[in-house]
Parts: sequence; structure tokens; C-alpha cells
Amino acid sequence: MISSIFALPVVEKITPALSLRRKDELDVIVVDHPAVRAAVALQGAHLLNWQPTGEQDVLWLSGNTPFKKGVAIRGGVPLCWPWFGPAARQGLPAHGFARNLPWTLTGHSEDASGVVLTFQLHSSDASRQYWPHDFSLTAQYKLGASCEITLEAHGDFETTSALHSYFNVGDISAVSVSGLGNRYIDKVNNAEIGTLIDGTQTFPDRTDRVYLEPQAVSVIHDSRLGRRIDVEHRHHLNVVGWNPGPALSVSMADMPDDGYKTFVCVESAVATEAQKVTAAHPSLLTQIIRVAKA
Repeated sequence: MISSIFALPVVEKITPALSLRRKDELDVIVVDHPAVRAAVALQGAHLLNWQPTGEQDVLWLSGNTPFKKGVAIRGGVPLCWPWFGPAARQGLPAHGFARNLPWTLTGHSEDASGVVLTFQLHSSDASRQYWPHDFSLTAQYKLGASCEITLEAHGDFETTSALHSYFNVGDISAVSVSGLGNRYIDKVNNAEIGTLIDGTQTFPDRTDRVYLEPQAVSVIHDSRLGRRIDVEHRHHLNVVGWNPGPALSVSMADMPDDGYKTFVCVESAVATEAQKVTAAHPSLLTQIIRVAKA
């Protein structure tokens, strides 16, 4: 899936490193820079791919996900906002509406180290059918040897949110994630409170946990690909660890039956308490990703 995005014909050349392309029904900004390759769908300002030069793909993108207007993309980094998880009432999209609406590319710059892209989404008739508030939402991506994602919201309201990152791994059975803290809410087991012995999580089956006391950096240890992915969290309250396991993976139409084997989600989140946003205090959520040899 990811390689096919870079093979798409160029609709518009924006700069030497940036181009606009189209995947089925969705417009995609493609970054082809000496230091990094990346792609962002305008729907959801959704980061699909980030690959520093010399590295394997860092993010996972489902080969089964449709690129259709209004349909959430499976993989990459969905922006979950203004709520994380199930909607408060029936008929609203899970994980909010920001990932399903078209954003606007409002700024870009590049130098020898990489590219910076800025996208914005504002309240509109489309957003008000889901949520009554006026807002301005900005997503900025600093893409180079590291990947820095910042989501900033302006207005007067309360939200929960997450940067729902899917990371490409060699085999989930050979993956562990450390730095998660000890206490978590186990969403697979009736939201019971669980405890990790050393803040390290493995994924023998379906896992969906909201960690309550995470460290500032989660580390994905991937012995199969021989690398470590450091996921730094800022302005967060929680970290979410998720893998659907075999049974749920088979039931998901937008995921290959064995898709669970090749990714793990480690998400920067504000999930267990709402973030208060006022005119004087916008909300922020930031994730910084770095890759190193194991």
C-alpha cells in the first residue's frame, strides 16, 4: 500500500520535495526529500507514512483500507478528536470526526534536514452535525530524521484526544513496549484496573490498555526488525497500547486477517480526563518518534 502511494501520478508539483497526488477518492501530499519520504492524506490530515532515509517504513498502513471520502483510514497516525474512543451517543463516529473531514494545507517549508507541513481544520456545517462548538484545529508535522506531530486546538470546550500511531513491526510475538508505567485500564477485560510488573507490555493476544502513569518516552523493542522505536509524549495524560489479536483482526474488513502480526499501536492520549480549552489556553498534544538500531 505505502509503495503504491509514491507511484501515484503527480497532480501538482508544490515544491521540489512536495507534490499533490490522488489515491482513489482522496488527495495526498507526498514528501520525497533526500532525508525523508512521507505522505499525508488531506482527509484527516492523516500521516500515512514516515520513512527516514536508510530506514524501513516506521508506520503501518493496512493494504485493505479504502481511500474513500468520509471513511476513516486504517493505519498511519489517525488524529482522534474531539473525543477518543466510542462516541457519547449513537450515530456519531468513533474517535471523533476530525479524521473523517477534509483539512487544508496552510503552510510548508523545507531545508536540508527535512520538511514541515501545517494543516488546519475549522468548525463548519459539516462539523456541527457532530459537535456544536466553534473551533480551530492545527496539525503540524516536522518530518526528517525524527517525526514530530503536534495537534493544537483553539476554542472554548472540553475534549479528549489521541495520536493513534500504528507502528510497523516484524512480528508482534517478538515485540515488547517499555516505559508504560504500571497501572492501566484493561478495556478488553471490563475496564478493570491492571498492573504491569516492570512497565513493559507484550502482546500475546488482543490488547487494549489505557496506561495511567506512563513515562515520557515509550520504547518499542522489535527484535525481528532489529530496531527500537522511541515514542516521546508531551502534553499527554495517558498512553494507549493496542493490538487487535487474531480474532478481532479477522472480523475487521479494512484489515488483512493476519494484519495484527505486523503492527503495534502506541498512542499519545488524553483519555481518562477531558482537556479544558479556553481562549487563553489552547490544548496541545505532541508525539515525537525516533528510530534506532536495537
